[in-house]
Amino acid sequence: MKILVVCGAGASSTFVAQRLRHAAQREGRDLFVRAGVPGMVATEADAGDVVLVGPHLASALPDIERDAATRQARTVLLPEDVFDDRDGIRTLALVNAATAADRSERTPR
Repeated sequence: MKILVVCGAGASSTFVAQRLRHAAQREGRDLFVRAGVPGMVATEADAGDVVLVGPHLASALPDIERDAATRQARTVLLPEDVFDDRDGIRTLALVNAATAADRSERTPR
């Protein structure tokens, strides 16, 4: 699974991406996590399965969601205190919730 963490300039998202990557590794998960900027969602064909959006980009969320939807990617607005998630566990839980919702929508009833 590919995760793109976006923020305004790519700096704060780098910390979130690194912590998320380590949390996934500790749980034996195979995630490809990278940091970037919102424009990457629209311009890169393989931006990610999940796009995590920095809390300071809440006003840009509708545009990011629109771009992510064209790539069939889930979008998650990160909470204000995401930078306090030092071990990445809470951020990984957000990814798990987003992908669980995706799986349940695809499961035939």
